[in-house]
Amino acid sequence: RIFIIWAISSWFRRGPAPQEPGSAGGAPRAPSRNLFPKDTLMDLYVYISEHEHFTDFNLSSALFWQKRDLVYGDWTSGENADGCYEHYGEVDISQSVQQNGSIYIHVYFTKSGFHPDPRQKNLYRRLATVHTSRMINKYKRRRFQKTKNLLTGETEADPEMIKRAEDFGPVEVISHWHPNLTINMVDDHTPWVKGSVPPPLDQYVKFDAISGDYYPILYFNDYWNLQKDYFPINESLRRLPFRLSFCPLSLWRWQLYAAQSSRSPWNFLGEDLYEQSDEEQDSVKVALLETNPYLLALTIIVSIVHSVFEFLAFKNDIQFWNSRQSLEGLSVRSVFFGVFQSLVVLLYILDNETNFVVQVSVFIGLLIDVWKITKVMDVRLDRENKVAGVFPRITFNDKSTYIESSTKVYDDMAFRYLSWILFPLLGCYAVYSLLYLEHKGWYSWVLSMLYGFLLTFGFITMTPQLFINYKLKSVAHLPWRMLTYKALNTFIDDLFAFVIRMPMMYRIGCLRDDVVFFIYLYQRWIYRVDLTRVNEFGLSGEDQVPPRP
Repeated sequence: RIFIIWAISSWFRRGPAPQEPGSAGGAPRAPSRNLFPKDTLMDLYVYISEHEHFTDFNLSSALFWQKRDLVYGDWTSGENADGCYEHYGEVDISQSVQQNGSIYIHVYFTKSGFHPDPRQKNLYRRLATVHTSRMINKYKRRRFQKTKNLLTGETEADPEMIKRAEDFGPVEVISHWHPNLTINMVDDHTPWVKGSVPPPLDQYVKFDAISGDYYPILYFNDYWNLQKDYFPINESLRRLPFRLSFCPLSLWRWQLYAAQSSRSPWNFLGEDLYEQSDEEQDSVKVALLETNPYLLALTIIVSIVHSVFEFLAFKNDIQFWNSRQSLEGLSVRSVFFGVFQSLVVLLYILDNETNFVVQVSVFIGLLIDVWKITKVMDVRLDRENKVAGVFPRITFNDKSTYIESSTKVYDDMAFRYLSWILFPLLGCYAVYSLLYLEHKGWYSWVLSMLYGFLLTFGFITMTPQLFINYKLKSVAHLPWRMLTYKALNTFIDDLFAFVIRMPMMYRIGCLRDDVVFFIYLYQRWIYRVDLTRVNEFGLSGEDQVPPRP
């Protein structure tokens, strides 16, 4: 997965570098140097303003932090002897910021003795001043799912949230604040060449237009700011707490942070994916911060193994059905039920606005299940009996290898017995969901009811194959490679179920898959290979096949 993401990202980032005019005579551009040499004495000025372009240097209330005589590339000073300094204060906000307005931070580093204000001609030097800024509030979408009990019309949602949903709609954009931010100055003196800096680093390396040298790299580091720690800015807040830190940063760590924060390759997926990606990355960050290092390493290794097994199961499943000539011993009805189950899952995640990547994955799985129908049934287009006189009618007929074997009898018998259990459970679960759960509408109720039922009692759909195995006293017809890979993935899911927080329904699903696979293993053990059994050619395993003439 890491490799695929890297490949796609590289493809979308790829493109011709901006053509920079070379030196006289067409010679290649010479490498640049850092305008701030190692151990340069610097002064830090931090201003907070509601304006994206800052000019109010004389406004004392805008100056949040001033620190003199910092040393560029110093890793030993500070309270913790790590080169870091910290400042805490509270930011006064206006009514505009309270009502979803923006607020910006402007950071200036000057060589000692200079000032960032260009109007102070005697104290300002362009090549002695490096500046960066960004918006420090974050706009996040707050979604309101208007659900209710379909019978009573009542809801447990907050009345204030219902009123805001009526005023602003189901999606409201709200300004949020996080009380922590780190300013990193990258300790780097690489001789970068203008126009040849690789992405995404080229977004941060700024060259002087006249001298051709580059300014020190400033980076706002909020990677460890978890989404759960953001809080909305509203009219009840007059001041915002703000802890600002300054730390040096090595080149390789900056490259890691820059690669993680780069989103340009994914612009085609829309802003919704960004928010979901941020929330999903929170779980990774929490795991890095709170999980035991040995358990974390085990989880990473197991994740890689899980992906390998998932690919092998996918490959062997297609190979098995593509090369299968006889359907003896296989449950055809289970294939149709699998299509129904995949369709319900796809419609459910579309109704609940799940991650785009998950939607694509489930859709591909549905296409594979539909393809399996063409392998277990004779699918034809009836052009004589058209639907509405226009569209050809699709007909499904059982294959001869399925009709002529006893498998069809056992398959029908298994699903008849299964219906005696399945339909009463479905009715009970539908009544429970209607009485005690809230839904957006009747369509959502049908989908959530079917999805919850399949997740809870989905293992019942695997029992027809167990019943056929029992009647045939054989398991030789099963795709054992695919089942083995899927079972190993199920055991890995069991490990994740204990390490990662997840719904209890999913843990039950992992347990039920384990139980069914162990039953398959038990059947494989009791229905061993019988060398005395005669096949369709009148030969047994004990017979010697005569050599060819």
